[in-house]
Amino acid sequence: MKKTLPKFYGYFLPTSNQKGVTDTWAECEAKVKNVQGARFKGFSTREAAQQWIDEGSDYSNKETFSPGVYFDAGTGRGNGVEVSVTDEKWQDLLSHVLPKSYINRYGKHSLPEGFTNNYGELLGCYLALQIALKLGIKKVYGDSSLVIDYWSKGMIKKEDMPEDTIELSRETTTLRKKFESQGGRIEKVSGDANPADLGFH
Repeated sequence: MKKTLPKFYGYFLPTSNQKGVTDTWAECEAKVKNVQGARFKGFSTREAAQQWIDEGSDYSNKETFSPGVYFDAGTGRGNGVEVSVTDEKWQDLLSHVLPKSYINRYGKHSLPEGFTNNYGELLGCYLALQIALKLGIKKVYGDSSLVIDYWSKGMIKKEDMPEDTIELSRETTTLRKKFESQGGRIEKVSGDANPADLGFH
């Protein structure tokens, strides 16, 4: 799923009351990394970022994130596809199902060269389902219609599709059936209201 990359990042550090707008994710990350309760969000304009800060740097100002597990994939850092799985508070969750060596310094899982973003979305869904089952969470959210409506239900065109994608679709379909048999639900959200994506690029 193609997304417009944010160009500016608003940040707020409650412990020191520092706040501001940066021009790059690298600058923002340097400010918020390892800071308890740090809030940050990407915007397409500096004015929008400043408005978010002026309104209290509250994630719920424009969207409310329901409790659950959120997944996404993207190529925003320019190093190939990365998979992101978080809760509604932007907390990374991949450590619940992946070894530390599989998680990069941003809390995401980097795929080897050659994998597509759609494969990353499918893997994100698979990992999100694993995490939800492990933690007893009943809602999983993502912004990929292709994965939620088709590939995670076993509906995938097998002609010219890589075998690893077909196999992951099968495994995800099986896991989804188990999740739903236990009362779980997968729902689509807007890419702009997916905490697994916010601040990622």
